[in-house]
Amino acid sequence: MFPLWKAVLSESFLGYISWCLYHALPPMIYYFPLQTLALTGLEVFAVAFFSPIFLIIGPFWRLANNKYILALLRLTMVGSLASYQAPNASIRLFILAAGVSSSLLVQTVTWWSGNSLQRFVRIWGFMLGKIMLLALRIWYTSLNPVWSSQAANTVILTIGFIAAVERIYSGGDRRKQEANKTGNAVRETVSHPHWLLSGIAFGSLMFLTLWIFGEVSLISRWAVSGHPHTGPDPNPYGGTVLLGLAHGLMLSFWSWSSVTSFAWFLVGLASSAGLLYLHTWSAAIAGNILAVFTMCVWPQLAGRFVSCLHPGKAMSTAMFAYVLELFFCVWCTAYKFVPGGIYFRESSHLLLGFIMLCIGVDFLTGPKKELSSIFEVKSNQKPLFRKSKNYIKLLLWLFVGVGLLGLGLRYKTYQKKLGQGVPKRDFSAMIWPFRFAYDNEGWSNLEGSANLLNQTGADFITIIESDASKPFIGNNDPTMWLGERLGFYTDFGPSTRDHTWGIMALSRYPIVKSTHHLLPSPEGEIAPAISMTVNFTGKLVDFVVAHFGNEEEDLDRKLQAIVVSNLLKTSSKQVVFLGYITSAPGSRDYTELIENGNVQDIDSTDHDRWCSYIMYRGVIRLGYARISHAGLSDSEVQMAKFRIPDHLDSYVDNDRTVTDPSQVPEDIHFNPRFGSYKDGHNYERIHHFHMSTPKYFKRTN
Repeated sequence: MFPLWKAVLSESFLGYISWCLYHALPPMIYYFPLQTLALTGLEVFAVAFFSPIFLIIGPFWRLANNKYILALLRLTMVGSLASYQAPNASIRLFILAAGVSSSLLVQTVTWWSGNSLQRFVRIWGFMLGKIMLLALRIWYTSLNPVWSSQAANTVILTIGFIAAVERIYSGGDRRKQEANKTGNAVRETVSHPHWLLSGIAFGSLMFLTLWIFGEVSLISRWAVSGHPHTGPDPNPYGGTVLLGLAHGLMLSFWSWSSVTSFAWFLVGLASSAGLLYLHTWSAAIAGNILAVFTMCVWPQLAGRFVSCLHPGKAMSTAMFAYVLELFFCVWCTAYKFVPGGIYFRESSHLLLGFIMLCIGVDFLTGPKKELSSIFEVKSNQKPLFRKSKNYIKLLLWLFVGVGLLGLGLRYKTYQKKLGQGVPKRDFSAMIWPFRFAYDNEGWSNLEGSANLLNQTGADFITIIESDASKPFIGNNDPTMWLGERLGFYTDFGPSTRDHTWGIMALSRYPIVKSTHHLLPSPEGEIAPAISMTVNFTGKLVDFVVAHFGNEEEDLDRKLQAIVVSNLLKTSSKQVVFLGYITSAPGSRDYTELIENGNVQDIDSTDHDRWCSYIMYRGVIRLGYARISHAGLSDSEVQMAKFRIPDHLDSYVDNDRTVTDPSQVPEDIHFNPRFGSYKDGHNYERIHHFHMSTPKYFKRTN
């Protein structure tokens, strides 16, 4: 009993490591073109996913089956987790690619070799590894612990080596007496020759699981809308996604008739359409049904997949489909920076439809049996299969329980932090394009971002380029992470399915209402905006935040400026604009916002700006600061301080600029942690005031 339990546990942990590697390589590849806004050639590292193609060649298959080579591949797979501690992004990319290649070789060899029970446990270990990944990400607020800190990375690396060594020495990799040849192993299954169809279906299923269920908060981000009817918050309602995935795996233990299978596929197909086209709670319910369907078909499609007579061809086909769909997903959003992107822009519906079609064809044409029935189980192995199923179910619900506990504790802590903003007339607002929380060295650095935001003392924060829920960016949720860490109310939008780069709003005070906007973008990428109202302890102030198109898209920016200026014009008498408009001060788009939007620039004398701007109406300006990024992003922070006037009809704005903080009350000073007034750029790797700031504003006597 104990060896079987150890096998299930070890294979689950190794499955978790495999998923970690498959999740990590695409964002690491994407980091480099993110820096240059163009393809770099390093996309070629995606060929790491094609390592199983070597196993089509007989001598390579026999070499990979050698117990020493297989042991080396296992250790390489686990050791590649240390890429997190690499000195630079290029080395990390190389090590990650080696880890992905090794993992896929191990996966192919072990899934097609050994006796039926061994193969059954390995396949289930991979599926349980996915659930384990989701549970651990809950405890790290959507981040994967192995890529979050050196301490967690070292612990998981150590446990991974223990699991790998246990598999090597337990007999799991000693198949001298068993099935050294592919044919022997496949004869123990209900074999079939359709490796092409099964490969495409399995690769599509893997991508679907990564794309939409890479983290339990993603469904909420697909379904999100503005306040107050936002749809389900990722915490705690991400727990329903985890439960849906677990119940899908439990349903897979049943056998299905052809009629039931077809009806179930139609339900899955309808739920995928619902996730794309419905809104808020309806979309989330559809997403949860899709979660059940996705994990329900996993064991059957995996069983059919490993029944193929040609393991190298089958796995290579699966990975070709997986990578192709991953690149298509990139092309759907980043189409302006890739060749042929114009033909694939905003085409997620085609991608999801193709994936569901591939899964459906394989699901409906295969045997309607649960995974153990795929293997021709000998009578003396049946008790072991029953025990292994019990262990699998126990481990599944253990992972789910751990995940739900994490959500509950996080929710309780977050609710205690909310609503503690003190009543005051003054407030500060800031804008920061933080490029999905990746620093200039290629590492995700939400911890550093939270520290910076906390030090600014800002009451309202908008962060541009914040939708990291896409699989090529990281499948995580920076809005949820920062909101919970800082104790701020949050708004995220527009929806992930709308193909924007996302806008995040964080507010120390409650968000009364908000509307998400897709700005006109006939030529370039879809530009997002959010208009909202925040309740500063009884005083309502409107905010409009926007991310305009690129400099090259002149028509886009012209149309976007018109729409946003109309949003400003129709806002209340008190409004603050925080925008990334890729135009110079005094330009056509800048003038459109100022004149038609009826707002003022926080500092019309600051001519050395290009992207970020702060404008306002109906409030009194108190201060303006620009803080260098120090390598935490590629863009600076801009901040402004305002006062809400007691009498809106008779107030007078401050019209005199001073740079000596002693000339204004101390309570409106910016944090001295960022130094003092500085002309020009700050090139030191510290966050410091620069570009002739901070400035303070007073009334002329």
